[in-house]
Amino acid sequence: MRAYEMMIILDPSVEERSVGSSMEKILKQVTAAGGTVDNIDVWGKRSLAYQINKLDEGIYVVVNVHTTPEIIQEIDRQLSLNESVLRTKVLRTEHEG
Repeated sequence: MRAYEMMIILDPSVEERSVGSSMEKILKQVTAAGGTVDNIDVWGKRSLAYQINKLDEGIYVVVNVHTTPEIIQEIDRQLSLNESVLRTKVLRTEHEG
């Protein structure tokens, strides 16, 4: 298992209270494959550095997980198909725990 940090920028029209629960649904694959979801940190609505799809704001979410490269790749793929997701960025982190 490897440590990953994933930043997700969601459409600002998404209800902020539902973000955590919808992220948990997406991340069920991690725990099903024996990995762990260490943290889901919803930063809330922030200004974007540049417009994405003619939007100036987005809801930022940072997720820390321990999982396999295949699972994180599949989650990233599913997020890219989700219409409410503006951008994703996956980083492999060095820290354990």
